Amino acid sequence: MNSIQKTNLGSQGLVVPVMGLGCMSMTKIAGYDTYGQADETEAIATIHRSLELGGNFLDTADLYGPLENERLIAKAIKGNRDSYIIASKFGYEIDDNEQMTWAINGKPDYVKKAVERSLKNLGTDYIDLYYLHRLDPNTPIEDTVGAMGELVKEGKIGYIGLSEVSSATIRKAHQVHPLTAVQTEYSLFERTVEESGVLATLAELGIGFVAYSPLGRGFISGDVTIKSPDDFPADDFRRHIPRFQGEMFYKNLELVEAIKKLASQKDMTVAQLALAWVLSKDIVPIPGTKRRKYVEQNLAAASITLTPEDIQQLEAIVPLGTPTGDRYDAGTMATIDQ
Repeated sequence: MNSIQKTNLGSQGLVVPVMGLGCMSMTKIAGYDTYGQADETEAIATIHRSLELGGNFLDTADLYGPLENERLIAKAIKGNRDSYIIASKFGYEIDDNEQMTWAINGKPDYVKKAVERSLKNLGTDYIDLYYLHRLDPNTPIEDTVGAMGELVKEGKIGYIGLSEVSSATIRKAHQVHPLTAVQTEYSLFERTVEESGVLATLAELGIGFVAYSPLGRGFISGDVTIKSPDDFPADDFRRHIPRFQGEMFYKNLELVEAIKKLASQKDMTVAQLALAWVLSKDIVPIPGTKRRKYVEQNLAAASITLTPEDIQQLEAIVPLGTPTGDRYDAGTMATIDQ
């Protein structure tokens, strides 16, 4: 195995590679392809290639599929479970017929039900890092995290995380059981956690930060085939995201072009430059891909060191506070704890 640099994620003892692998796009979500069609054989080969390069930190969730993503990971890691660090998430309620109800459920009895289902689907008896996917507005966070703490005592999960939560929620949760990580969208195009003070709260409490969609949901990947919002397949969920709609799409495309020029001057891909920027913040990005070619390119970014001048140039293209469009439709934005 190649040695990609490792880092402490938070201060509770979890050590991970500086970059993980987001597995969401390897299966559909509620009938939608994410970032184009997936191929199971190539997806599993991508997980294996990532491991060969030292990228053994996999990120999934019971929502993805639903449940199919965890089952795919089970196939990929079979016979080699202990070589991987597995993160999964729960909270989007899935009924006994494996259907999404689209309610958020953080009740203690559901926490226990969800983890047993995920353990079974992943083919393992422990999950390294277990996140609440979204805050349940009807259940105190103390109750949810209390139940997650019980799972740590039982050895079913190693560490606790939350996703898309505010500083106030983080503080309340951390008092019940120490948090290891918070996961939120973060990229050159999405820096709300900086503006809202969440990153400062995490630094103060010794909690790690994991950045999902560090390539702006593919916008900063330099994908030359996407020239207009109509270029997305009919079932691509990005059609529903404001960042990819109307005038905002074309404004963002201009920003990408400027980033692309800078990347070509430095003899790297746009994606590598964007990932190196996230890494420069001591944040663990989990770029998603389902192809070996891209996992190789992404992990290569872990060996890139940007100078203060490089960072300044990039941040001058997309200064903090630049409007790039909401990261979800209005209904989903309403579920985010801000």
